[in-house]
Order: sequence, then C-alpha cells, then structure tokens
Amino acid sequence: MNLILLHPQELTDQHATLTDRRAEHIRKILRGTVGDMVRVGVLGGLLGAGCILEMDGNRVVLEVHLATEPPGFPATDLILAVPRPIMLKRVLAQAASMGVSRIFLINANRVEKSFFSSTLIQNNDFTEPLCLGLEQAIDTKMPEISVHPRFRPFVEDFLPELLADCPIRLLAHPKGDQSIAQAAGCLLGQRAVLAIGPEGGWVDFEVQRFKEQGFAPFSLGARILRVDTAVPALLAQLSLLRQLAAPVSWRQ
Repeated sequence: MNLILLHPQELTDQHATLTDRRAEHIRKILRGTVGDMVRVGVLGGLLGAGCILEMDGNRVVLEVHLATEPPGFPATDLILAVPRPIMLKRVLAQAASMGVSRIFLINANRVEKSFFSSTLIQNNDFTEPLCLGLEQAIDTKMPEISVHPRFRPFVEDFLPELLADCPIRLLAHPKGDQSIAQAAGCLLGQRAVLAIGPEGGWVDFEVQRFKEQGFAPFSLGARILRVDTAVPALLAQLSLLRQLAAPVSWRQ
C-alpha cells in the first residue's frame, strides 16, 4: 500500500478517523507515530498528506491536506471476458494499478454462465479490488466498469459507439498472426481498446465479430497465459509502446 486512500464521506473538517486495514498499515507497516506524515488521497479527488494526530489501539486520526492532482487516465480501455470471481478480483486490482479508463466485462462462448451470478458482479461490488490497485499505484481515479452478459448485443450495438474515439483496436487471440506491436502501430496520441478473452480463447464467431468492428488479432506467442497474467503483461506492453512512441523528453 503506497497510498492511504480515503472515501470522501470519511473526511470531516479535513480530519479522518481510520479503524480498518489502513490504520493497521500505518501502525504496523509504516510504524507511524503521532506527528508523522503519510501519503493520502481521496477517492476521485486530490492527493496530499495526512498528519497523524492520534493513535489509540486500532484507531488512527489524520489531519488531511490535499493539493495535488492525480495522474491522468491512460488512453486505454479494456474489454475482458469475465473470468472466475477470485481471478476477477485480482485482475481488477491489476488493471486499476496499471491504469485503464474503462473496463467492459463481457460474456463469451467459453465463459462459465455462473460467473455472472457471482456476488461480485450481481452487487457491482468492484470498489475494494479497484481501491487495492489505486493504493498501489498512488492514484485516486477509479476506472468505470460496466457488465454486458450478452456478447452479440455488446459487439453489434454497444461497441460501435464505444469505438468512436478508439482508433487502435486490439484483440488478444492465440491464433493471431502478428505481435501486439505490429497490431498497434504507432500509439502516439492514439486511444486504444484491448480485448482479452477467456483462458480457452475466443471462438471463431467472436473473432469474426470483433474483426468486423476493426479489431486486429494478435498473439503473445506460443505460450498460453492465464487471464491474470495476460492482463498486466499486455497493459505493460501497451505502456512500453506508448513510451517508445513518445518524444525523448517524456521522462522530464
């Protein structure tokens, strides 16, 4: 945890009282004492610092000062065939940490139908895993998430509007005949959408529907990866491609 992430309702007159895992992290990991400063941010808001005013048992009181804008959203959206719930939690945390603007959870032929009945999806209970990713990345902006339990309406009706501002359209597929770099071309200033299927891969019908919407199939190579490995690996490759396309002064 690199950031103590607060919910807006937890702030009263610039003060926040913590009694959960964040308080435990301050006590046991950061070994904070009264007067110490910790890095804080407000979900959907600014970053800043919190001064420890009180520590009593499992209770930590912070005086919060916010002044810094969080990093901007990367120009990347993620379409993800829903994996099993335990893996989905990990993937959401990874995606939030790596940085995506929007996440579209969709159905596919090789997705277990029971996955859409999970508590996580039924209750739209995505806040906790997304916050874990934001805490790691020192960010406060949560990706937008939408759930689409029917593949064909998503691809044929919803997707065309989504793609209006996404000229780079990438489809991860074991049978792709090019690399992600070849499929992406130059990412400089371009918005991208990345579609990742279930571990069994997309079926031919799904690949064809994506191709009709301008998606370029690509492969990671001969090795078939688990979804929770493929997502951060591909997002990292997109990040690297953006860096390589940017001017040398991007580090400054």
